Amino acid sequence: MNTPFQVLQRITADRPPAPRVGERCEMCAEPIADEHQHVVNVEGRQLMCVCRSCYLLFVDQHAALRYRAVPDRYLAFPGFTISKGEWDALEIPVGLAFFFRNSMLDRTVAFYPGPAGATESELPLAEWNSILARHPELDVLAADVEALLIRVPERGTEAASCLLLPIDACYEFVGRMRMLWRGFDGGQDVRQYLDEFFDTVSARARPGGAA
Repeated sequence: MNTPFQVLQRITADRPPAPRVGERCEMCAEPIADEHQHVVNVEGRQLMCVCRSCYLLFVDQHAALRYRAVPDRYLAFPGFTISKGEWDALEIPVGLAFFFRNSMLDRTVAFYPGPAGATESELPLAEWNSILARHPELDVLAADVEALLIRVPERGTEAASCLLLPIDACYEFVGRMRMLWRGFDGGQDVRQYLDEFFDTVSARARPGGAA
């Protein structure tokens, strides 16, 4: 014969765990898993955590929608090159930046990580367009939801690299960098995380076109 305590144990074991606060779709309030998809509120420039059903409503990148689904696309551009003069002309004060197409401004903008998080910068359009003219394979970004990540290591622009990734991965990267940042240059933890991030993303990326 089961005791009341044993019955309570069995009921508790059979009941699925309640979702934690925040693990709900920000559109329909359905529970979502830790690993979930995102859409971008184009007007407010905000990421929203959503369920699969809501995500699928906004996958058409050519529709005039307030929200856009963030695709799961990673590309590498092994033929990418940039000169020191080209990089300096973009007026990015560090050796790492994300470049994405802002549909509300109808132009490409950049943001780069630092101790305060992401700093946004409008690009000199002539300089950016000259880079795209030399590397037309880069001109494949889905507006608002994908970004080009360009890294120029301390050893020089000849070692520069370029990847295309989803915008949510970019913001996650910047947030993590902010948490790890120490001192003037970020410190050893930031440098280690940066190398690990690039190794992980590069391994996931497929070739994005010939130079």
